[in-house]
Amino acid sequence: MPGIMDFFSSPDLWIAFLTLFALELVLGIDNVVFISILTGRLPEHQRPKARIVGLSLALVMRIVLLVVASWIIGLTATIISIGSADALAISGRDLILIVGGLFLVYKAVTEIHEKLEGGEHEHAAGGAGASTFARVIVQILLIDAVFSLDSVITAVGMVDQLAIMVAAVVLSIGLMMVLAGRISDFVNEHPTVKMLALSFLVLIGSTLIAEGFDVHLDKAVIYGPIAFAIAVEALNLTYRKRQAAREGVPRDPVRLHSRYSDD
Repeated sequence: MPGIMDFFSSPDLWIAFLTLFALELVLGIDNVVFISILTGRLPEHQRPKARIVGLSLALVMRIVLLVVASWIIGLTATIISIGSADALAISGRDLILIVGGLFLVYKAVTEIHEKLEGGEHEHAAGGAGASTFARVIVQILLIDAVFSLDSVITAVGMVDQLAIMVAAVVLSIGLMMVLAGRISDFVNEHPTVKMLALSFLVLIGSTLIAEGFDVHLDKAVIYGPIAFAIAVEALNLTYRKRQAAREGVPRDPVRLHSRYSDD
């Protein structure tokens, strides 16, 4: 393991660290969006705590998985084989990706349905707060496991120094903790952005399922359309804001159904 002076004096280690940090940040954005949407179901006073707990769990899980990186590598061994097709030779990693992808698609589609149609059993802010908080944390923990696996496999494939991997992960999660509140508020205040984010989660979940069946998709094919859609939505938001400013009348955004009342 390289010492501190070796790190500061080695351009290769710096490049590896910065590259891994950037990739961990990109991979972590999906996690932050999912956490933001889930915590949006909670009463206002519980949301910051749920975001911090969720990202802290993600950090701990990533570090633990990095420490047992050799076990992560071993997850590529086939544990289930159906027929002779390579796509049906399922490893431990594949199984985690498939189950996690299905869970992500299910949660995103359920959220879209509830926001557009309204849940059949909506609750007021009191009463069920504590149990709802626990359920949200459990769901965050489940999806953290999937995103952490993807993150750690990326890290192990790029760098072989544990200290650099841990530093990149800690710094990226720390930055996301700082930005999570703003991202969450922005997503919750703009319903069209929330629908876009949920659609992205369906796409990402489908990609995880495909990866689990050895259908490997170029990340650019996934993140390219996402970046384009975000750019278009940013233009729409800018246009509506300027239009409202010219008219001198504030425009209320479309309101989606909420699990909790505003009282």
